[in-house]
Amino acid sequence: MADAPAPASKQKILLIEDEEMLATMYKTKFQKEGLNIDVAPDGEAGVQMAQAAPYDIVLVDIIMPKLDGFAVLKRLREMPQYAQTPILMLSNLGQEEDIAKGRELGATDYLVKANFTPSQVIEKIQNFSSANP
Repeated sequence: MADAPAPASKQKILLIEDEEMLATMYKTKFQKEGLNIDVAPDGEAGVQMAQAAPYDIVLVDIIMPKLDGFAVLKRLREMPQYAQTPILMLSNLGQEEDIAKGRELGATDYLVKANFTPSQVIEKIQNFSSANP
């Protein structure tokens, strides 16, 4: 049964977030819920981590140093291993044009940080996990 899908709690999640306080908060909450999460401190590091190891779900902030979230999303979608992977934009940019740009570049969903608690973000991840076993 080596090909059995991993349960949501065993899926690998990559969070690309430059605000250390937020990254730590999400990581702590996700780990408390039994989720396997890695954190990249900027867009460039996030792309490198995504290339080095496969992730089942990727959460991407938009405003980051070195490479913004839109550029990260574009690069990930160009990689065959991330063509179908759920990639969620997690940002404070809630303008319609930002949301539209994220969707155009292939974001699976767009979450405005101020509108979602970490628990609600986990709920979203679990929904995508069960929809994409």
